[in-house]
Amino acid sequence: MMNQLETSEVSIPKLIGALIIGAIIWFLPIPEGVKTEAWHLLAIFIFTILGIILKALPMGTMCFTGLAIALLTNTLNIKNQALTGFGNSTIWLIVIAFFIARGFIKTGLGSRIAYFFIFHLGSKTLGLAYGLALTDLVLAPATPSNTARAGGVIYPILKSMAHNFGSDPDNGTRKKIGEYLVLTAFQVDIITSAMFVTSMAANPLIVQFAANNGVELTWGGWALAAIVPGLISLAIIPYLVFKIYPPEIKETPDAKNIARRKLKEMGPISKNEWIMLFVFAFLIIFWILGGTLGINATTTAIAGLAILLISGVLNWEDVKSEKGAWDTLIWFGILVMMADFLNKLGFIPWFSALIAKEMGGHAWTLAFPALLLIYFYSHYMFASATAHVTAMAAAFMGVGITVGVPPYLMAISLGFFSNLFGSTTHYGMGPAPVLFGSGYVELTDWWKLGFYLSIINIAVWLGIGGLWWKLLGLF
Repeated sequence: MMNQLETSEVSIPKLIGALIIGAIIWFLPIPEGVKTEAWHLLAIFIFTILGIILKALPMGTMCFTGLAIALLTNTLNIKNQALTGFGNSTIWLIVIAFFIARGFIKTGLGSRIAYFFIFHLGSKTLGLAYGLALTDLVLAPATPSNTARAGGVIYPILKSMAHNFGSDPDNGTRKKIGEYLVLTAFQVDIITSAMFVTSMAANPLIVQFAANNGVELTWGGWALAAIVPGLISLAIIPYLVFKIYPPEIKETPDAKNIARRKLKEMGPISKNEWIMLFVFAFLIIFWILGGTLGINATTTAIAGLAILLISGVLNWEDVKSEKGAWDTLIWFGILVMMADFLNKLGFIPWFSALIAKEMGGHAWTLAFPALLLIYFYSHYMFASATAHVTAMAAAFMGVGITVGVPPYLMAISLGFFSNLFGSTTHYGMGPAPVLFGSGYVELTDWWKLGFYLSIINIAVWLGIGGLWWKLLGLF
């Protein structure tokens, strides 16, 4: 019988453990130079993050619990502090992008794009992987849930293809083609998540932390910085996986026939798909040109959603039923607010100065890669990219800038690494449990490949990416 104190969603022992640690921090002597409110908020923040990491409560519930404690203890007031996160424009950009992503799935446009690429590239297994990679890349700018992108669009098509070629983990044929496609799809999704502000839900946290340090990360600026290392990673990752874990089936001529049949069943592009394509193009153009035209990225997203609603591509029931969007608004709004006030109340600047002093004398060119590597590989301890970013990114950004790392370089690098670190484990990023749960990949293979590719990604993004960023004048 299940322990009454622990269910699939609530673990009282873990909650108590997180609360004890938070209470210990609360009652520790407050360091000189730190405000009482800042120290108490730190205790509440750590309690909240530990609860999320340990999965003591669902993320939204955990965040609301932390918010309630902050209000009941008068650490924050409700008038102009505790609820400010819900008015954050970047959070609303991600929330609205969830609705827009629903349009891709509802209209069938996402599947059509996938079958289009498979039809043109899928005569070989490697080409099939590249076709799915291109699908992920096309959908990424308007799909902030990489779990929905990989699990809702890519995985069903991938699984169907694997079964059509007789690859099934239940009958010992996972290595025919399924293992390779799953490994590639996951690693590709990690790359595309790093390429756009709107392709992973935690990316706006980096934007917020950067803003707290006087750095403006725009949608277009992020995409421009990511385009070269991102495309290089997308070009080499499927090939490297092909060499490290070669599928037994190398030729897949039937994939083109399957894709052709699926496209025929779907018929001509529908009116709603054309509207979806128009809105997608509208969003990309104005997200890129928004800074020049003086149009906020969230304003563009609101306009795009309005078009989808007015045209009937989406209806208000679609908006109301998009649980992921409303869930994100709640936990994101609270976490961003807490992180923001840790900075405003002076804790983050104090902590950054303290660590920078301890690192005293080291050139920023040495401190920069050291901070990034610690940040990257500490992800082995996290079961959530959002928890990792929330717990560590602001402090690491502050330390880097304090020791002399060019602010934009520090901010954008942490943004990219906050996605790339997900390649390592089967639990550290949203899509991982979905794809690993398919049964096509052994745990040891998942971890070994994740470590190998982590080295490749770091080399590409800091090496080639660094040269690209220097050319752009980012530092």
